[in-house]
Amino acid sequence: MTDKPHPDIPSTVHARPVRSYVLRGGRMGSGQERALAELGPLFVLPFQSHPLDPAAVFGRSAPCVLEIGFGMGDATAEIAAARQDTDFIGCEVHEAGIGALLKRIGERELNNLRIVRHDAVEVLRSMIAPDSLAAVHVFFPDPWHKKRHHKRRLIQPPLVALLASRLMPGGLLHCATDWEPYAEQMLEVLSVEPLLVNTAPGYAPKPDYRPLTKFEARGLRLGHGVRDLVFRRTS
Repeated sequence: MTDKPHPDIPSTVHARPVRSYVLRGGRMGSGQERALAELGPLFVLPFQSHPLDPAAVFGRSAPCVLEIGFGMGDATAEIAAARQDTDFIGCEVHEAGIGALLKRIGERELNNLRIVRHDAVEVLRSMIAPDSLAAVHVFFPDPWHKKRHHKRRLIQPPLVALLASRLMPGGLLHCATDWEPYAEQMLEVLSVEPLLVNTAPGYAPKPDYRPLTKFEARGLRLGHGVRDLVFRRTS
């Protein structure tokens, strides 16, 4: 039986013929493999076709933040450790990154962080209730540099509409990229979403809660300026 489209989600998101990622094989260290085996059953949530209950998942009622594509999880773990009053769900498809973040969860004893290994659009559509998220983080998504690949970029109007619908009023959508043409596209797309308003005249100052990762530091050394975009859900 085929799921019927939700009325508040654009039909183009349901169709979604083009994915924004390509699954690549990656080697994992023994620590990552051990974390995946031992901590995966405790911290990786299975995909489900109905909205999850964060209070039941985390055992408390707290603001919930979704991160899409956390890479190796450096920033995710730093933010979760610094904001113990907030619960975090990280969405990632690459096993090596999941193993790396699970390792950090174990090392830092982070009980306010869970992982979903699944396509982010399907997670948003099925597992995240409308008007429920305090924030969404999209840090350094693949810029897909070549023009013929721009259709693969994650930040596109249909997804932004879906993201906005999952934020609670006043919730924040925070994107960051070190690729200027992608930043320009992000700013253009986010600015025309009727449910979102920019918190800055253009690009935002880097919020204190977003740590400087090794990836970002390397980019800065190479002269790649990082641009943050922080938009607020209106109503």
